[in-house]
Amino acid sequence: MTNEYDVIVIGAGTGGYVAAIRAAQLGLKVACVEKQKSLGGTCLIWGCIPTKALLEHAHALKVVQHAKEWGVRIGDGSADVSIDMTQVHARKDKIVSGLTKGVEFLFKKNKIDWIKGTARLAGNGVVDVFEGETQTLKATKEIIVATGSTPRSVPGIAFDYERIITSDQAIHMKAVPKSIAIMGSGAVGVEFASIFRSFGAEVTIIELLPRLVPVEDEAVSAELQKSFRKKGIAVLTGTKVTSAKVNGDGVDVQAALPDGSTKDIRAEYLLVATGRGPVTTGLDIEKLGVEMERGYIKVDKAYRTNVPGISAIGDVITLGDGPHPQLAHVSSTEGILVAERIAGHDIQPLNYGHVPGCTYCDPEIGSVGLTEKAAREKGYDVRVGTFPFGVLGRAKMAGETEGFVKIVAEKKYDEILGVHMIGPRSTELVAEATLALRLESTVEELIRTIHAHPTMAEAVGEAAHATHGAAIHV
Repeated sequence: MTNEYDVIVIGAGTGGYVAAIRAAQLGLKVACVEKQKSLGGTCLIWGCIPTKALLEHAHALKVVQHAKEWGVRIGDGSADVSIDMTQVHARKDKIVSGLTKGVEFLFKKNKIDWIKGTARLAGNGVVDVFEGETQTLKATKEIIVATGSTPRSVPGIAFDYERIITSDQAIHMKAVPKSIAIMGSGAVGVEFASIFRSFGAEVTIIELLPRLVPVEDEAVSAELQKSFRKKGIAVLTGTKVTSAKVNGDGVDVQAALPDGSTKDIRAEYLLVATGRGPVTTGLDIEKLGVEMERGYIKVDKAYRTNVPGISAIGDVITLGDGPHPQLAHVSSTEGILVAERIAGHDIQPLNYGHVPGCTYCDPEIGSVGLTEKAAREKGYDVRVGTFPFGVLGRAKMAGETEGFVKIVAEKKYDEILGVHMIGPRSTELVAEATLALRLESTVEELIRTIHAHPTMAEAVGEAAHATHGAAIHV
């Protein structure tokens, strides 16, 4: 027996489940195939949510450790404060469970069938699902592949998932390690560096490129490196891990330094955070003639593959014009757009230059648009304004005074090209900057936008003033 649907979504991560819900809202009959025991995918179960929950615990610990400064008495003082990983994981898991159940509720509310199992594309809209007995489904309009990504290593470094680990294992550590080395200083690497250092581990972060968070503005990278070193995190940039071997209760890591010398690092664990690769194994998508590129599914700006009736979204795709952002909010936006297109709506292509980036390390990073270097390379006559959080009343109240907001604009039309920030609440404040780019705002318009006092957001308004050479409070 074959069950027919208008749309079949493969994968229930932040792209897949959002696509399924939006398609159902638009009156389409929808099934979503997901092999995991819960809905929500990597972001909700292994990535965004659990890691940010751990970071919130790290922040709470930092506040308690400085309780005396706040006039709060805890036992005999901050020296007695410690982290209870059992309780940390219990709270983290409760948060994740509540959110996954929320997605299940939304599926029921929107009459979406969750088909549990592993999918294989059989052609002509047919999807076979394996979970015990085989089920056969047919999509009369479209199949949406939203299978996401998985952590990947680098040549010569093999996971054993006990000592040489991925982020999937890192979020479930039952005890705080005495020491951990982290390969890669993208969002995953620096977030776990913040978590484990806050919890008391000795942390070494190793980055092949010349600076931390290399996709960010150079000034942001420099500020984060200064902050990390102040916290006691060992930072090795321009450094290549040449070997990593499990040895007893730890890992022996050898690294090549920029000056040509080598460094031996011994740590209890090596977390490899060097990127993620697409998940297409078992789909048989290549057999249908779907065009691929380096393992990714190639799509057009409406997320159609070259095979009619098959679309793809999220971490598994490439648009063929450079790296595709592997971000939950990008996947969700693509899911909405593809569902609306299938339902017959006109859609506007997503402007990937306006995608906000958020990194939840301590201090937080938020960015959108062109860096100063990228703007100059594109030929813009650039002017820049920077304003430090440290002079704000709200930042002083919170005891979070690191970092700044930096605005990159062009002189002729005063248009804002990019906004880059590192410091308190940056992952929230970047929303204003994203809207400014979306509306093609000028610096003058941002100056004339009233920013409430006392708030962290004043730094955005003051940075706009600074771009015109007229910051008030510095």
